Amino acid sequence: MMELSFALDSFLILGSINVWFDFLTVAEVAMASNDGEVNAKEGGGSHALPHVVLNERIINSMSRRSMAAHPWHDLEIGPGAPSVFNCVVEISKGGKVKYELDKTSGLIKVDRVLYSSVVYPHNYGFIPRTLCEDSDPMDVLVLMQENIVFKLNAYALYMLCMPFSTLQEPVLPGSFLRARAIGLMPMIDQGEKDDKIIAVCADDPEFRHYKELSDLPPHRLAEIRRFFEDYKKNENKSVAVNDFLPAEAAISAINYSMDLYASYIVESLRQ
Repeated sequence: MMELSFALDSFLILGSINVWFDFLTVAEVAMASNDGEVNAKEGGGSHALPHVVLNERIINSMSRRSMAAHPWHDLEIGPGAPSVFNCVVEISKGGKVKYELDKTSGLIKVDRVLYSSVVYPHNYGFIPRTLCEDSDPMDVLVLMQENIVFKLNAYALYMLCMPFSTLQEPVLPGSFLRARAIGLMPMIDQGEKDDKIIAVCADDPEFRHYKELSDLPPHRLAEIRRFFEDYKKNENKSVAVNDFLPAEAAISAINYSMDLYASYIVESLRQ
């Protein structure tokens, strides 16, 4: 039985706040003592310390505790879901570092560096407020264009100022974008279901008109399949990729993951 708690532990929160205010109280007492020592020294002695006027804005910011939003639970999936949805990017296209969401803190952490000589073929992330059988949010691969940054070396600049290489400007991990589902890649990762949604950026003028996987060049799908078949081989982990399914199957999978997430929300409220 999977256990997934979306409710915050009020005891721990109140405890941490009490500790914080205890710290502030000690700090205030210490500052008062220091003020007394400073005033005493000002009455006489050549090494008297100047009285420091503390910045009220800094004091106010330290006396307030704010809680950062969790990208899985606090970011809305979007009004167009399940066909058009928000996607949190964890890994940029061309990346070899496997970033992933830390479920406890909501931060993006480094899980590992890929063992194989491959890089992610497209931006990779997850759909907020969804849940799959593996206790993770729904994975999504987002196709979109990237800006090209030209780079010159000194010799080329001296000769004809000809660019000799190009670098792609990545979508930063932790950012989110709107995506449209165009297909589903059924995948089994070490015997466990781990399907991926294939999507396009809904706000990219070059890709937003794609509605189905059949709109893409066949070689693009072959690259995606090959990446996921190979990226864990050097870890001695088996991954099987089945035949791609159309947008209808992807939308149904997202809708199911939304319902599963909602069922856990309801269950957590009952407890």
